[in-house]
Amino acid sequence: MIQRLDHLARLRALLAEYPVAAILGARQVGKTTLADQLKASWQTPVHQFDLERQSDLARLADAELALEPLKGLVVLDEIQRMPDLFALLRVLADRRPLPARFLVLGSAAPELLRQGNETLAGRLTTHVLNGLSLREVGFSNQNRRWLRGGFPRAYLAASDGASWDWREDFIDTFLERDLPQLGIRVGASTMRRFFTMLAHYHGQVWNAAQFARNFGVSNASVRRYLDILTSALVVRQLQPWHENLKKRQVKSPKIYLSDSGMLHALLGITEFRELEAHPKLGASWEGFAMSQVIERLGVRPHECYFWATHTGAELDLLVTRGMKRQGFEFKRTSAPAITKSMRIAAEDLGLSRFFVVHAGRHSYDLSGKIRAVALSDLMTEITPWSPATQ
Repeated sequence: MIQRLDHLARLRALLAEYPVAAILGARQVGKTTLADQLKASWQTPVHQFDLERQSDLARLADAELALEPLKGLVVLDEIQRMPDLFALLRVLADRRPLPARFLVLGSAAPELLRQGNETLAGRLTTHVLNGLSLREVGFSNQNRRWLRGGFPRAYLAASDGASWDWREDFIDTFLERDLPQLGIRVGASTMRRFFTMLAHYHGQVWNAAQFARNFGVSNASVRRYLDILTSALVVRQLQPWHENLKKRQVKSPKIYLSDSGMLHALLGITEFRELEAHPKLGASWEGFAMSQVIERLGVRPHECYFWATHTGAELDLLVTRGMKRQGFEFKRTSAPAITKSMRIAAEDLGLSRFFVVHAGRHSYDLSGKIRAVALSDLMTEITPWSPATQ
C-alpha cells in the first residue's frame, strides 16, 4: 500500500477547521483506502458506514437516531447513495460544542456537488483525490506512471498487460454503470465512441460543432456530455484566459483526459514502445506533466488556464491567484529553448515566473524569468502555492 502522506496531512488540516469534509474522486482512485489510512491514525473514536452495504443502510434507517449520539470521527462512504443525509449533517454540524466531525466519500457527480454545497454552505469543505502522483510513486518510476496512469490498481498491476486489462474493465464499467447514474441516458457503445474521440482530442481546443456532427446531436448535448465527464473527474477542461489585449484570443477550452493510463487505453497503447511511436506522444506527455505540476502547486481548477491567440502565441498553463501569475510550457525534449511565443506570453501576461517543464535530466535558466525545469526536479524547483505565498 502506498501511503498518501500529503493527502492525509491535508485532510487532517481540513477536519480541524470544518465539521464536514468530503473526499471526491473517480471510482477506484483510492478514496476508501485514504480514509482507512486516516482512521488508523485518528486519536478519537471512529465510526464507519459504507452505504453500499445493506447492513449499514439498515443501521441508517433512522439516520438521526444512528448518528446524533456518535462522537469522534464519522465516515460515510458512497454518500451519493443517500444524498438526503446532507440535511441531517447540517444540523449535526451546527452543534456546540461539536462532538463529532464527519468525513464523507463519494463520486464527483454534479447533483452531489450541488446539493452538498447548497445544504452545507460554510460547513463543508471538499478535497479532490486524483491518481497517484510522481512524488508518491517515485520519480524513478516516471515512465511506468505515465504509461499506466495513476489509478492504484492500474499502476500496481503485475505487468503492463494486467494493467491494460484493468483499465479496459474500468472503462467498460464506467460507461455501462457509472454514467447512467450521472444522468447520461446514452448507450455505452455511443459513449465509448465519444470517450475515444475525446482521447484523440487530448490537448486540443474543444470543437463542439465537430463532435455534434459526428454524433448527430446538438452542440448543447455534446457539451452536456463533456461537462458530466468533467464533473466525474475523468476529463479536465482547461479554460481559456482572456487578457485585455488588442489580439484575437481563443475562447474555447482545451480538453485533456485526466488520467494518462485511461488515455492510452482508449488510444490502443499497451506498452511503452508503442507510446513512444504514437502520434499523440507529445500531447500525452504534456497532459501527464501538467497534471503533476497542478498537483504539486496544490491549486484549484478555477486557478488554472491556458492562453492562446489566433496569431499563434500560446501558453500551455497559466496559474493565477490574486495578483500572482506563473506560466508553464511542457516540452517532450531534453533541451528546450526559448521561443518567440514564450517571450510574447511572458510579456503580455505579466508573468512573475515562467517554467519550461521538459523530459531531460537538468534544470537551468533560459533567461531572467524563464527557467527550464526537468520533470524529475519538480519537488525542488516548483514551490506549492499556499495562502502564505499569495
